[in-house]
Amino acid sequence: MPQIEVRNLRKSFYLSEKSEGLKGAFKGLFSGKKKEIKALCGVSFSIEKGEMIGYIGPNGAGKSTTIKILSGILTPDSGECLVEGRTPWKERIAHVSGIGVVFGQRTQLWWDLAVGESFRLLKAVYRIPDGTYNRNISELTELLKLDQLLSIPVRQLSLGQRMRCEIAASLLHSPPILFLDEPTIGLDALSKLAIREFIRQINRERGVTVLLTTHDMDDIEALCSRVIVIGEGEIYLDGTIADLRKKLTRRRRLLIETEDGAELHHDLAEVISVKGNRRELEFDPEIISPADLVRELMDSYPVKDIYIENIPIEEIVAQLYKEVGEVSP
Repeated sequence: MPQIEVRNLRKSFYLSEKSEGLKGAFKGLFSGKKKEIKALCGVSFSIEKGEMIGYIGPNGAGKSTTIKILSGILTPDSGECLVEGRTPWKERIAHVSGIGVVFGQRTQLWWDLAVGESFRLLKAVYRIPDGTYNRNISELTELLKLDQLLSIPVRQLSLGQRMRCEIAASLLHSPPILFLDEPTIGLDALSKLAIREFIRQINRERGVTVLLTTHDMDDIEALCSRVIVIGEGEIYLDGTIADLRKKLTRRRRLLIETEDGAELHHDLAEVISVKGNRRELEFDPEIISPADLVRELMDSYPVKDIYIENIPIEEIVAQLYKEVGEVSP
């Protein structure tokens, strides 16, 4: 049985409609007209224990709504959701003891308290036994390099420091499932690398199941074996990154540098950029194999360096967002 099972989830929100200007705003107080926003339109998927899933889509696609339902924060209009056999919004107290949640733009720590004091308060909230707490705090402090941060008030932390503390806080009670909603948003490169490595480690060593929403495709490629793409409240694709590439494009790129900057031409490859002696070509490997293309170019031109790469995942996802009728953020 899957650890997480979602079947036909639907959720709508209603916004009051108001006309522009003071008169329109005043009239809107009494008109009662509301606009329906369909956040989820029959979403279904399942996740096995120990998977790391990238849950991606443009702004407004329904990602955060899904996470909030899975966390028990929101109740869907219809559909079913089981997380380790529990319905999140019906069994909230039991449910929250088995999940960790990090929202990149919200905090679960107390703003004016030192980090260590916030951790001790969470220990009481989750009723974590002393032995479990001491073991976890020691391990998390070492892995996330928190020893210098425990005595500092949360409000004085940098964004990267706070996110490391947020992730530690979500794991104090040893949950088997971790929901991460934009955990690296706004972070510098070093902080992102540290958080990615930690997520990879807890998945590998503890078997923690991770559902990650992000707009950072480097996060997805570094961490996730599977991606679920949502757009306009519907699942558009559920598969591997290779599946995502195949659905949208078979094409690959070849970067070639010549000795003399000679003009390149090949009937089955398109030159898409030129920088000095370097040319970037795009080709379809089902029309001409990479080996044949490389051999023909090397036979025809004074090649100094050459290598092949996939089209960047950011470009593929941007194309995907356009296909589902959205604009890439």
